[in-house]
Amino acid sequence: MIRIIIADDQAMVRAGFAALLDAHSDLDVVGQAQDGRECVALVAEQQPDIVLMDVRMPTMDGIEATRTIVADSAAASATGPRIIMLTTFDIDDYVFDAIRAGASGFLLKDAPPDELAEAVRIVASGDGLLAPSVTKRVIEHFASVPQTPQPANLTELPDLTDREREILVRVARGESNTEIAGALFIAVQTVKTHVSRILYKLDARDRAQAVIAAYESGLVIPGA
Repeated sequence: MIRIIIADDQAMVRAGFAALLDAHSDLDVVGQAQDGRECVALVAEQQPDIVLMDVRMPTMDGIEATRTIVADSAAASATGPRIIMLTTFDIDDYVFDAIRAGASGFLLKDAPPDELAEAVRIVASGDGLLAPSVTKRVIEHFASVPQTPQPANLTELPDLTDREREILVRVARGESNTEIAGALFIAVQTVKTHVSRILYKLDARDRAQAVIAAYESGLVIPGA
């Protein structure tokens, strides 16, 4: 059972998402929050697997709430929930800050019901970033905006093997474990093992952070 908390300042949005998710036998909405501060408290109380977090909320916005939840989990030496940011998109700069804060993916508020449930399952399993194309667009746009003008520096990556670099490139391009396995003619379990080692070497919480590392190091060039 995947335990979920929904954080959004609009009651109708929360209720709608809760109804859609609770209709699935493997999904359980264990709490709803109207702002970031309430969400942080609920996460500490309920220990969910997934948080659906609106970017813009009063009192404490979704980015600060995400940052706080990730920091609290690290302080407690716990894994903590994976956080999916809810957005209306339009290349919202706040969304890019959310990646830095520790968000694992993004979901459009008008996503179809089946896509909503599947996105929660994907992120909860750690198998991928997010199936919807919005994530690839967000990541690539984020990575293409130079923070400081400097050449690519592959030495920023740890000592990855050639195979691990190859798989990281494919992860950064949005391929699933199954797609990577098919392209490289290896077992899906082998891909999962490589991805786990990559995350460990990068000290990354999940694939989202690994993707950012791949772009920022210059291993993957946006648009290439």
